[in-house]
Amino acid sequence: MTLQRNIDTSMLLITVTLTCIGLVMVYSSSAIMAAERFGDGFFFLKRQGLYALAGFVVLCLATYFNYENWRRLAVVSLLLSIVLLALLLVPGMGVKVGGAVRWLRFPGFTLQPAELVKLTLVLYLAHSLTRKKEKVRSLIKGYLPYMIVLAVLLILLLKQPDLGSAMIVAGVALAMLVVAGVRWLYILPTILMSLPVLYFLVMNSDYRRRRIMAFMDPWTDPYDSGFQIIQSLVAFGKGGVTGEGLGIGQQKLFYLPEAHTDFIFSVIGEELGMIGVLVTAALFLLLVLSGIRIALQCDEPFGRNLAFGLSLLIGLEAFVNMAVCMGLLPTKGLTLPFVSYGGTSLLTTLLAVGILLNISSHVKRKS
Repeated sequence: MTLQRNIDTSMLLITVTLTCIGLVMVYSSSAIMAAERFGDGFFFLKRQGLYALAGFVVLCLATYFNYENWRRLAVVSLLLSIVLLALLLVPGMGVKVGGAVRWLRFPGFTLQPAELVKLTLVLYLAHSLTRKKEKVRSLIKGYLPYMIVLAVLLILLLKQPDLGSAMIVAGVALAMLVVAGVRWLYILPTILMSLPVLYFLVMNSDYRRRRIMAFMDPWTDPYDSGFQIIQSLVAFGKGGVTGEGLGIGQQKLFYLPEAHTDFIFSVIGEELGMIGVLVTAALFLLLVLSGIRIALQCDEPFGRNLAFGLSLLIGLEAFVNMAVCMGLLPTKGLTLPFVSYGGTSLLTTLLAVGILLNISSHVKRKS
């Protein structure tokens, strides 16, 4: 099987670069902790390396798999991911970590259904919005069915609880609806009505409320709710412009919680400095811009919707993670795509890039 045209090599190169940065930083941020907990400093690196290898196999397969065929799998894949989310509510099925049940344990590996939901929702919306065409401007036939699907997903995500993923899912879904032509007359009231719900979810949860207070002033509780963000800011401050050097950072030594996952960007800031931070952010920006360019150049509606949704998904997750690490948003348990430790996240993100690369092979390059 051959591609119709050359794929977007710049996107592929950026993806490889970010994944390699991730492997290096996962080892740097986890080696000492892994040696103490598991007796093997390479524990997380080896697992992430296997996931990266599997992920690039998936990327290659997706690159050669005609993106139009994903339409046949869109509904089934979304239903399957909903079932997996629901299984987390079954006692004994989910793995509880840090007070949240977000992983399903299978022989030899764990699976995070929320990561699958993000991808399958984009597939479903791209397919459905293309099929409905002008009907998306209708309240009954167009907008409300999507809100029902979104409500089901948000309820299941909040049951874990996972407010961060719920907000990513909601943001991507609403953005895709706007781009597809859904009226602001429907979307704006939805956003306004969701604000009291969000306020209720935050203020009626002790740990969420403390996170908001810590975001506003982390020094009011520096040893508990404000500890994460303070240690993250210390990491960026110590890194300065050029960083303290790869592997030399001190904040990962049991000061910075989840240094190899949620706060790996802070480790980059400490060890590689502002230069490393800017390079990483620039790579994500270029990746997202490449995806949006593919969407704009695609003449086929499904491919255009799909490329936009996948690009937005990757970009929004990266933005939120980096903003949290720099204290620009309240703390949320979201990984940095390609870079943070996490098998499901890495596999699904590389699959998303593979789909984007296939779409890019079908578009006509415009000067």
